[in-house]
Amino acid sequence: MPTHSSRALILGALACLLLVCALASVTYGARDIALADAWSALRGHADTINQAAAAQRLPRTALAAAVGAALAVAGVSMQAITRNPLADPGIFGVLSGAALAVVVGIAFFGLRNPVPTFFTAILGSALAAVFVFVVGSLSSPGGARGGDPAPLSLALAGAATAAAGSSLVSAVLLPRVDVMDTFRFWQIGSVGGATFEHLLLGVPFLLGGALLCLASAGGLNALALGDDVAAGLGAHPGATRLVAATGAVTLCGTATALAGPIGFVGLVVPHLCRLVVGSDHRWLLPTSAVAGAVLLIAADTVGRVIARPHEIAVAVITPLLGAPLFIWIVRRQKVRDL
Repeated sequence: MPTHSSRALILGALACLLLVCALASVTYGARDIALADAWSALRGHADTINQAAAAQRLPRTALAAAVGAALAVAGVSMQAITRNPLADPGIFGVLSGAALAVVVGIAFFGLRNPVPTFFTAILGSALAAVFVFVVGSLSSPGGARGGDPAPLSLALAGAATAAAGSSLVSAVLLPRVDVMDTFRFWQIGSVGGATFEHLLLGVPFLLGGALLCLASAGGLNALALGDDVAAGLGAHPGATRLVAATGAVTLCGTATALAGPIGFVGLVVPHLCRLVVGSDHRWLLPTSAVAGAVLLIAADTVGRVIARPHEIAVAVITPLLGAPLFIWIVRRQKVRDL
């Protein structure tokens, strides 16, 4: 089992890797930029073409870090709440619920302002999460008896919800060319076109969701032992699930409103981080946040480098990284144990 010092060392190493990835994100892309120009852009200078290009990459790098951290923390929380190794905001349909709510708000209610968009996305995430949990409970023998729904039932309910949500998004957008042209890149999932003004509006929601998840870390550790044992240890399983779930859906909804639906981050990062820091959520949550930021910044940078002078949206790159691990998890676990 990792010690506190080794976990702290791993977290520090990830923080250094995050700085390296952020620097690479600013310097590499359709136009490679010298470190001196990147440093000048960081200090607020945009006197040359290279400095201006670096300055434009700063907000997308910050957005990638924020969204990656949010999705990773949400994934850890969802896996702990449901005790399901396959739990992920994308697989459970939470991201699709947020995307559908935003698209409906835009198409039918003229939703444009960022703050109402955040609330709409969070509401969509919450409704999707509740729907998946209810359907998974009804279709699970354990859930029908009042226990936790089976992981496989939740995964199937989430996959069906995600597919239905994506289809409904397309049904809303296709007849509305003006809306589709404006938001088709957002629907794919991208951090391009980010601005600090928009990101700063989302920061309170991201911080609030993250604090709720971090405050639940001790309770999530107890939940891993089962509700009866957790209650015997003085924890409150229902309250812990409610607080952690509220934090998770807030993070998912805000991340989706900022960058569109981006999948697999919440699945890949928690499993990788458990391999190095263990299952203690007091360490797993912050480690996953940093690792999620590293993954999304790296994926965005790769998408810009391999398709020069164009770019590949980050949501296209992340499944290429996450799908092999997802397949490995399914093959590793017995179906009856999922």
